[in-house]
Amino acid sequence: MEDGTDRSARRPRWGTLALVVLFHLAVLAGLARAFAPDFASSVVERAASVLTVTITAPEDKPTPPPEASPVPDEGAAAEEGPRAKPRAVIAPKVAIPVSPSPAPRASSTGEETQAGASDAGQGTGAGGEGSGTGSGLSGSGQGNGFRKLEKIAGDINSARDYPKKTRELRIGHSVTILLTVGADGLVKDCRVTEPSPDAEADRITCRLAAERFRFRPATDARGNPMAGKYAWRQRWFY
Repeated sequence: MEDGTDRSARRPRWGTLALVVLFHLAVLAGLARAFAPDFASSVVERAASVLTVTITAPEDKPTPPPEASPVPDEGAAAEEGPRAKPRAVIAPKVAIPVSPSPAPRASSTGEETQAGASDAGQGTGAGGEGSGTGSGLSGSGQGNGFRKLEKIAGDINSARDYPKKTRELRIGHSVTILLTVGADGLVKDCRVTEPSPDAEADRITCRLAAERFRFRPATDARGNPMAGKYAWRQRWFY
């Protein structure tokens, strides 16, 4: 049964009440700060102390010193060391000497001028000097060995041998000729190898050498005469 009363008018308003309480607290705090400042600050410190949390850092533990190695007893054997690895031993290479000279030729009984060793030795027919027959150089046997070509006569030393008109052209110069000498010691051929400024004088030099020069011919190992070459240089002076 409804009596017509509005229940919403009698319901308390909590928001309004909270605002009223906060307002009164602010007024009280202002009065306390104005008339008793020490009391207000002590209240604030106590409230802050309640909310303050103290954090204590853990103490650093000291590092323990390293344990000392146990001292071995006197006379005790030491620890086993690393095994040694043997190194390979390589023998050095030894140079084998090789004789630079070839082996001597075998002795021969033929008609060769030399046979046997290249120098003196115990074999027959050494290449050096010896007392056997037909030695390579000279000896007391048959045949006196080789002999060089030797000029024994003739000369060109007179200014009258050359024409007077070309005298100034050849004075101070020279000509070199090469003579071919036969086994009889006579000139068989003449060739100019180093000419002078006077070609006519060069030809005259060849002609006079062939006419005047005489030679002791060269010989072989058996002493037989043989042909050879001979160079001659003719100079002209004042």
